[in-house]
Amino acid sequence: MNFDLNKLYHLYNRGNNRQKIFFNRDNYIFFLKKIRTHLFPHCNLFAYCLMPNHFHLLIQANEKSLELDKNDKSIFSGGLRTLLSSYTRAINIQEKRTGSLFTQNTHVKSLDSNDDYGLTCFNYIHQNPYSAKLVDKIEDWEFSSFKDYAGRRNGTLCNQIEAQKYLTMDFENFYQQSYQMIAEDKLKSIF
Repeated sequence: MNFDLNKLYHLYNRGNNRQKIFFNRDNYIFFLKKIRTHLFPHCNLFAYCLMPNHFHLLIQANEKSLELDKNDKSIFSGGLRTLLSSYTRAINIQEKRTGSLFTQNTHVKSLDSNDDYGLTCFNYIHQNPYSAKLVDKIEDWEFSSFKDYAGRRNGTLCNQIEAQKYLTMDFENFYQQSYQMIAEDKLKSIF
C-alpha cells in the first residue's frame, strides 16, 4: 500500500465466505486493542465500525503512514498484516478452527480529494449496524466510533480533532446529520 500524506482511505475486510469474524464481545474488544497497537501509531483514525462479519476503518495518512521498513515495505501495511494474522491465530484457537479468517486482500480505497467522499464514508461507517438492522439507533452499536463523536463515551482511538478539521461536517449537529440518508451515487465513490 502506498499512501499520500493527509489523504483519506477507506479500509475494509470481511470474513471468508462472509462468515463471522467476531464471536463474542471480548473478540471485538481484542480487535480494537490490536488496532490501537498495530495501526494507531501509523495513521490518524477518523472512524471505525466492527460488524459481526466485517470491519470498516476511515484513516488519514500522516507522516508515519509513509514510513518504510528496512526492506522498503510500508510500516502501516506490516501493522495491518500483523493485526489480521495475530487476530486470526487467536480466533482459530478460540473456535478450534484452521485457515484464513479474512478474505485474501484488505480493500483500501483512496477517497477523492472532494471532502464529501470522506464525510460520506464517515457516515456510512457509523450507519452500518443501523442499516443492517442490528440496532434500532446508531448509538446502540457498541463497536463503532459513533458514541465517541456523540459524546456518549470518552474513546481515544479516533483522532477527533483532526477529523473535525478535515471533514466538512457540522459537528454541532453531528447526531442529526448522522441519520441522513446517503445518496446511492455517493456510496459508490467509497468502494
